Amino acid sequence: MLKIKATERGSIGRELGLKKGDELLAFDGHEVVDILDYLYYDAKDEFTITVRQTNGDVSDCEIEKDDDERLGLIFENDNLAIRTCRNNCIFCFVDQMPPGMRESLYVKDDDYRQSFLCGNFVTLTNITDEDAERIIRLHLSPLYVSVHTMNGELRKSMMKNRFADKTIGYIKRFAEAGIIMNTQIVQARGYNDGKELEYSARELFKLYPNVQTMAVVPVGMTKYREGLTEIEDIDKDYCIGVIEQIRALNKEFGVNFIQPADEFYFRAGLPVEDYAFYGSFPQIENGVGTTAKFLKEFGDEAHLAENDKKMLLIVGTSACAFIEKMAKVACSYIKGLKAEVLGVENKFFGASVNCTGLLTGGDIADAVLAHGVDFDYLVIPRHVLREGTEVFLDDVTVSWLSERIGAKVLVTDGTGEGFFKTLAGENV
Repeated sequence: MLKIKATERGSIGRELGLKKGDELLAFDGHEVVDILDYLYYDAKDEFTITVRQTNGDVSDCEIEKDDDERLGLIFENDNLAIRTCRNNCIFCFVDQMPPGMRESLYVKDDDYRQSFLCGNFVTLTNITDEDAERIIRLHLSPLYVSVHTMNGELRKSMMKNRFADKTIGYIKRFAEAGIIMNTQIVQARGYNDGKELEYSARELFKLYPNVQTMAVVPVGMTKYREGLTEIEDIDKDYCIGVIEQIRALNKEFGVNFIQPADEFYFRAGLPVEDYAFYGSFPQIENGVGTTAKFLKEFGDEAHLAENDKKMLLIVGTSACAFIEKMAKVACSYIKGLKAEVLGVENKFFGASVNCTGLLTGGDIADAVLAHGVDFDYLVIPRHVLREGTEVFLDDVTVSWLSERIGAKVLVTDGTGEGFFKTLAGENV
C-alpha cells in the first residue's frame, strides 16, 4: 500500500479526484508493495488501480492514457526500507569491520530492489516465491547476483544458510523469464575456486546471454578476523593460476563471460585485459575493468601541457606500480611537473586490505607525514570518500587531512581523464 501525499497539477490522478490520505492498494489486482509497482504501471497505457479513500470506501478505476501521460501521484513513503541479509558468509566483510564506526557500515543489505535500482549485489536468499513472481512480472532487470557457487551444498556451507541452494533455482527461473543478470563469485581460496569455479562458470554459462557476466573477485580480509573461518590469503602464483584458468574457460565459451577483478592482475604482476574485453563494463563497480577504462580515458585525454607543481599521489599498495607508470607518462606530457606516488599501507583494516578505495584519512595522513617529502598538492581519488561527501571511512574529512599535513588536497574523479587534468593543473 502507498499512501498519497499529493497529486500533481493537471495529472490524471488529480482528474480522478485522488487526494491526500487516499491509499493505492493494487494494480491490475496485484497488491502494491512499494514504489516500483507504481513506476512500472505508470509507464503502461492501460491498467486498473484499486484505491481506498479516506472515508474507507474501496473502488477500482480503469486507466487509459498516452505514453507521455502520468498518474502524477506523490506518496508519503516509497516503502523501500532496506531488506537485510539472512546469511552468515564465511567471507563477510561486515563481520570484519572494526568496532566504533558509523552504524550504516554495519548494515548487511541484501535487497533485490536495490539491486535493480542501484546495482547492488544480492544473494537472493531472503526472497520468497511471491518476490520471484513479482521480479518477473515487473521485469526488474538487470539484477546483480552474488552466486559464489552453483554447488548447492557448498553454497549452504559457505553462506551458513540451509536454504541458500534455493537461489540456484531462482537464477534459472529468472533467466528463462528474460531477466538479465550480472553475477559474481567472491572467491575464497580452497573453497569455491579450482574445479568448483569451473563448475559454477559452466553452469552459469548455460544461462548466457541472460546471465550476462560472471565476475570473480578475491575475498577481502581485514585484520579483524578473530573467531571467523580461516581463509588463506592469495599470492602472486595463485593469481596467475586464476587468470590462466579464466582465460581458458572464456576461450572454451567463445566469449569473455568470466571477468576477473583487477586485483588479481595487480597481485599477479600482469597487465589487465584490453578495453574491449570488458564490453559495456557491467561489473565496473565491482572493481572489474576499472584499470582498462582508466587507461583508455587517460590516453584519450593526454596532451601537451605545462605545470611546474610538485604533486604527491595517494594510492593503495596493490595499484601502486600501475599509478607510478601513469604518473611517469603524465610527466612526459606535462612540462615542469613533478609527480611522486605514495603507496599507503592500510593499518586501519590491516595490510591484507590493499585497494585504494578502503584507505582512511588517518592512514593517509600518517603515511604522508612519515614520507616527509616537500610537495605543493596531495592528490587523492574520489572513491576513498563516502559518496557525495568529503568524509573518509574513519569519519575524518578532506579539510582535516589538509590541515593535518599542511598542504592542499586535490580530489580527482577517479577517471583517467580527471587524473591527467589534475596533474596538468586544470582541476586546481
